[in-house]
Amino acid sequence: MFEERKINPELLKQYREQGYWKNETLLDCWERAAAQYPDREYVVDDRGYRYTYRELDEAAGRVASYLMELGIRPGEVVSYQFPIWSEFAMLTIACYKVGAVAHPIAMSYEEKELARSLNVTESRCYFGPTYFYKTDYEERILAVRDQTPLLKDIVLIDSVKPAKSSVRLLREILASYEPLPKEQCVHTKNGQDIAVILCTSGTTGGTKGVLLSHDNVRFAEEAFNRELGLTKEDIMFMPAPLHHATGFHHAIIAPMLYGGKVVLQQKYQCRAAIDLMNREKVTYSMGATPFIYDILRELDANGGGLPTLKFYLCGGAPVPGYLVQRANRYGILLCEVYGSTESVPHVFVRPEKALEKNGTTSGWAVDGMEVRVVDEDGRDVPFGTPGEEWSRGPAVFAGYLKARDITDGVLDDDGWFHSGDLCVMDAEGNIRIIGRKKDMIVRGGENLNTNEINDALEGCPGMGDHTIIGMPDDRLGERICAFAVPLPGYEELSLCQVLSYLKEKKVPKRFWPERLELIDRIPHTGSGKVKKYLLREELERRNKQNAASLEHPEQECRHMQECKHMQEGERIWKRYLEQDGAATPESPVQSSVLT
Repeated sequence: MFEERKINPELLKQYREQGYWKNETLLDCWERAAAQYPDREYVVDDRGYRYTYRELDEAAGRVASYLMELGIRPGEVVSYQFPIWSEFAMLTIACYKVGAVAHPIAMSYEEKELARSLNVTESRCYFGPTYFYKTDYEERILAVRDQTPLLKDIVLIDSVKPAKSSVRLLREILASYEPLPKEQCVHTKNGQDIAVILCTSGTTGGTKGVLLSHDNVRFAEEAFNRELGLTKEDIMFMPAPLHHATGFHHAIIAPMLYGGKVVLQQKYQCRAAIDLMNREKVTYSMGATPFIYDILRELDANGGGLPTLKFYLCGGAPVPGYLVQRANRYGILLCEVYGSTESVPHVFVRPEKALEKNGTTSGWAVDGMEVRVVDEDGRDVPFGTPGEEWSRGPAVFAGYLKARDITDGVLDDDGWFHSGDLCVMDAEGNIRIIGRKKDMIVRGGENLNTNEINDALEGCPGMGDHTIIGMPDDRLGERICAFAVPLPGYEELSLCQVLSYLKEKKVPKRFWPERLELIDRIPHTGSGKVKKYLLREELERRNKQNAASLEHPEQECRHMQECKHMQEGERIWKRYLEQDGAATPESPVQSSVLT
């Protein structure tokens, strides 16, 4: 199934000789940890579930027995669509016990995306909740059951609401199956086997399945743990969704490599997160910028502290120096990280250098990873000169699932991953991300394809030419801004009307614009491409104009007409979110990277 993997044979030999890649899988790593730290806690969540390494191993073993009985063979895919629950860790380990490929699915996937994801991965089994946060997941998976012919079974967790159908329940499996004996677990001892398929958005449209081997994941987290100096006494708090590279790698895999513990919160709430971290004596955390932004704002406004939290690893957007200083007032070292699902954070600011760098850099490469900054022809540029960031090393992915042509477009024959991100590098190897070649918006750590969002606007009543850009946001990094030319008779086209159209069209809410700007003409190049840089300049001009009107009330009337669409964005979003559930920093709707 994974014939499309792309691995340079010389690099394969080199990484094995250097000890970066080994003849072991994540199951081998897990069994070693479970034997060495049986009574240490591995995962805790805010629902009251606590598992030691022994207890989680036993529970995962029971699920593995069920998967074995179901006929799941090594290399086949098992999918699970879980909130930030401890069962996510249980399913991951269960997959590895039978040699299955883990395939975590975003909670935000609706029926069309869910069916496509299950079919493209040829998934054999699906696990999910009956219900979570105003969404009936049982209804959703049953609605696509007939569209997924390879799916052998559906298993649900009924902890929120009872099941309405006769589907199998996870609690029944845990109660009726014995743990799979160690000698029956699948020990391939091949680190090049695919361990997980993580989905990511891209400029080519739709989602892509990123293939990551056991070697990829294990190396990345061993290197990260080593350079952070983590020990079994360290406790991580993970606020990001576990189906993203951040959550999967750093919450599920990283702690088990050193006998550590991870603390999970099913739905991010700032003050509750602070209380949870203090109660569990969390020592570090990692996630998108909005999480730490909100925490610092909450501490500033309502008091308190995080006395055991040593550092926070921050990705998804550049970290400004003022935020580093604000964190330091509470004894927290704020460290920017940089990477992607395809090349998980391979650059970061080490905690001991956080205050010195003070938000001026994304950091430098992890030992074993290489970074280049190149021009359009792939030639290295001088220090201080902008160019595209390329990375190569044992953490770089093995290709996209069933998309070799897309793989070849970003992963060259020499093993370099072309990120599409623009950066500058200094003489010491520090890089600073300055923008993206990709036409993407990074909102709260999630990559959103502007082409997909723009396509969804097609046919909106009263809207002529239109395009999407990212608008800077202190908290989320970027938000979604739509520029549109109103048709005659629709000169008062509002964001509310646009969102109503998208809701009726059943467009996923994470693709809904958060701001609408009306304009007489969308600027295009001679070849028809939108000059988005001009729109960004126009947006900046309007923002300044709006700020000026607030500073000089007597001028407000003059600017009110032009600014009203800018001002209504938050109001409209609040109304929709009150109806459909409050947003997490990761997505306008349900939790959905940091990558």
